[in-house]
Amino acid sequence: YLLFPVCLQVFGGLVWILVASTLITPPNPLGWVMFVSVFCFVMTFLWMVIFAVGGHRNSSGWAAADFAYHGLAAFFYLSAGVDLAYTTFLVKSLNSRIYHIDIAAVVFAFVATLLYFIHTILSSIRWKNF
Repeated sequence: YLLFPVCLQVFGGLVWILVASTLITPPNPLGWVMFVSVFCFVMTFLWMVIFAVGGHRNSSGWAAADFAYHGLAAFFYLSAGVDLAYTTFLVKSLNSRIYHIDIAAVVFAFVATLLYFIHTILSSIRWKNF
């Protein structure tokens, strides 16, 4: 069960690093992408620590919160991925290196979206089993 948060952190961290390594003007569209990446990275780490030390006590409330958080994170990453893909499409003719880095960030954003969505489904199944 702890493998999913680690994978989410890896792919979310990759989005964060790749977006931070590019220079896009204006920088405003990427602000949302950076917020989502950093927010989900930190919250997933804290969530993983809470579950690893047994702070959740296997209660239904924590299972519902797990479902809600990962559903929200999947929605956030989907919106950030679409925003990043659109921004990448607009600046495709500027610099080939930056374009390729942004393409990689888009791919990892959608992989993170998929993993958060899968975790949401597994969390809902776990929540319904209480």
